Amino acid sequence: MGDTAGMAVPHYMASGMGGIRSAGDLVARMEYDRSMKVDKAKEYVAKKLGISTLEIADECIMRELREELGIGVVTAVPGVSRGIAAKMNIEKLLDIKINSCEKFRAMLN
Repeated sequence: MGDTAGMAVPHYMASGMGGIRSAGDLVARMEYDRSMKVDKAKEYVAKKLGISTLEIADECIMRELREELGIGVVTAVPGVSRGIAAKMNIEKLLDIKINSCEKFRAMLN
């Protein structure tokens, strides 16, 4: 996260769901990007991931899913997306724009 200073509150709230260990970072992005309340953000993320709102808080389920989707995991795994590549995959998954991805694309042009 850390795209803007305004992410402090959503980031803090997401840490209660385990952050990148589960889906907390994704939920926080929806709270910030679409001004969703936490319940709606959880529902949106769960629907996009194809799992229940209870499963998005399960570290085991999310670890496997995050690796499969290339949306970042806590520890680096060979062949699994990380960094900007993971953020770009998150953009596609959630239908949002992430500032750092936009800046990266601009640098390539």
